[in-house]
Amino acid sequence: MDQSTLPLQIDSYLDRLKQRFNESPDLIQKVFHIKGQEVVIHFISYQIKKDRLERELLEPLTKSEKPWSVHDLQNKIPLASSQTVSSIEKIAELIIHGNVVVYFPGEKEAVAFLLPQQQVRALERAETESLVFGPQIAFTESLVTNLNIIRWRLDVDDLVVEKLIVGERIKSEIRIVYLKSIANDENVDTMRQRIKDLKVAEVEDTSVLGQLIEDSSSSIFPQLINTELPDRFCNSISKGRVGVLVDKSPTALIGPMTLFSFFESTEDLYMRWNMGTFIRLLRFIAMAFSIILTPMYVAALTYHYEIIPTSLLVSLGQSRAMVPFPPVLEALLLEMLIELLREAGARLPTKVGQTMGIVGGIVLGQAAVKAGFTSNILIIIIALSALASFTAPSYLMGTAIRIIRFPMIILAGAWGLIGIMFALSFIVIHLLKQKSLGRPYLAPIYPFQWKDINDSLIRLPFQKNNARPLNVMPKDTERHDPNKAAEKKDVDPS
Repeated sequence: MDQSTLPLQIDSYLDRLKQRFNESPDLIQKVFHIKGQEVVIHFISYQIKKDRLERELLEPLTKSEKPWSVHDLQNKIPLASSQTVSSIEKIAELIIHGNVVVYFPGEKEAVAFLLPQQQVRALERAETESLVFGPQIAFTESLVTNLNIIRWRLDVDDLVVEKLIVGERIKSEIRIVYLKSIANDENVDTMRQRIKDLKVAEVEDTSVLGQLIEDSSSSIFPQLINTELPDRFCNSISKGRVGVLVDKSPTALIGPMTLFSFFESTEDLYMRWNMGTFIRLLRFIAMAFSIILTPMYVAALTYHYEIIPTSLLVSLGQSRAMVPFPPVLEALLLEMLIELLREAGARLPTKVGQTMGIVGGIVLGQAAVKAGFTSNILIIIIALSALASFTAPSYLMGTAIRIIRFPMIILAGAWGLIGIMFALSFIVIHLLKQKSLGRPYLAPIYPFQWKDINDSLIRLPFQKNNARPLNVMPKDTERHDPNKAAEKKDVDPS
């Protein structure tokens, strides 16, 4: 017989469980004698609710007038979340997850009752995806809390929540969330299969899971969205996308996505459609601005003076008269300075970080100009490029844009406008090859889908926005009848 399989005598049972926990003092083992029957109860003290243990388990257990059996324990104890186990390994796993295990020595099975004492952070405002309009709550590290929020927002019986366990050494509970009547089965199967196929020691967070299952791990562009906003998560699910939650992670994963999805915000929906369209287009312009502005400065001053207006050329010459570095080195130094200030501000405490960013930028900028390390005009250009990159609602996409600037500046310094065009062509070709859960990453531009323009570049009024994005291949493409949605039935005064 396997030495880790029940039944076991009490001494052997207690010894093997202690060995399993490496003689940890946190493991509490109590042996009770009830009506001549030995009962072993064990748990980790700080992982269970002791008041419920005493009131709902120990009290009815000790007051019984006859011996207990496994069947009686499951049917007469008023606790819904119970299960039977038959091995030391499974018992140890359940204890770690907040279960109280009751064992009658000599029985083939023990009974585990879930009484977890979880330290859950209260619902708070989102930090990295802050909104002016719309719901302000964010996900927490508790999977139960996050599922509760989602069920509250999507209170339909069509919502499917699948449970998976991933991790060879440290196991993590993962939930796949989608609407059965809308989500494409291929998208769901792809997400499920990629998670099931993972052979890793542990999955620390949804961001780690996203890197493990995305289509191209070598690309700098994220292919799945990480969000801490329940409203964005639920909005994406209602469009036919597939969501993933990981226990102990305060963010959720959404796919398949497109490049343009990373520049959308749920705030666009809460504004009037013309305001939302303007802000969305502003983000795309800012992205292009951030990528090419500094490289264009380097290329123009290095090779293409003729494209600079004469009046501006004089100002540039005067500004750079004392600068000893070539434009490419000057731009790289300032870009690196901006990144250092940004990283320092992010790592320092909030109030200190804000002060450091403002004061550091002003002081270092002024000192660099007076010392002749750079020109006033380049400081303005670098600051505008940095501000433009911060308009991306996705932190990962904003970081990718800032990183892209560095090789583009080097190519601009080496070959001028030809180097910039080479870099842009390489980026476009790279994006054309990318996929998200097997779906085109540049949709609806390539392949072109006119109906999806509303869900990417612009936002139409809700009455006319009746189609779900076709690039995710939803089962039900229509949200509502646009003709009925646009009807206005006023009260007849007569």
